[in-house]
Amino acid sequence: MTRLYLIRHGKPAAVWGEADDDPGLDGTGQAQARAARDWLMALPAAERPQLVVSSPLRRCRETAEPTAAALGVAVQVDPIVGEIPTPRALAQADRGPWLRRSFQGTWAQIDGDLDYDAWRRDIARAVAARGGTAVFSHYVAINAVISLLAGDDRVLSFRPDHASITVLETDGETLTLVEKGREAATGVL
Repeated sequence: MTRLYLIRHGKPAAVWGEADDDPGLDGTGQAQARAARDWLMALPAAERPQLVVSSPLRRCRETAEPTAAALGVAVQVDPIVGEIPTPRALAQADRGPWLRRSFQGTWAQIDGDLDYDAWRRDIARAVAARGGTAVFSHYVAINAVISLLAGDDRVLSFRPDHASITVLETDGETLTLVEKGREAATGVL
């Protein structure tokens, strides 16, 4: 089994629903990105990630960059670890209420044009194939993986704080949760 790390992005300069659809990190988020790098680099060499993967969104890429620089690798962008897809017919202004409704139920109950239960399985498969990697992702995508591993069909089964690091192990196909990252109150709800 190989270790891998699922990291929520640092605190963004704006929250979802505000004017900027793809905000970068604020000063606190930048400090959180450096703290995540320091935590990962302090691991024993056998457990330290060798690759860095990020969601395409700026807040994740900016959180990933200090770790990638310390490891001497480029950030690999992978849309599968990105934000939960919004239904095509939904206006951007309606995303917040849609997410709030979605958070109250199960993956199979999410209203939209996508099978969100299949979406969470796709994310878990993609993460399982990335042993030895630090994966920088989002609140809902991390919940997708953790809820699947816990056998919990609720959309929100875990509340990862900004720059929270969840430790997993993989054999390339299956995932095992070693330790959940830090949980905290969040502005998501």
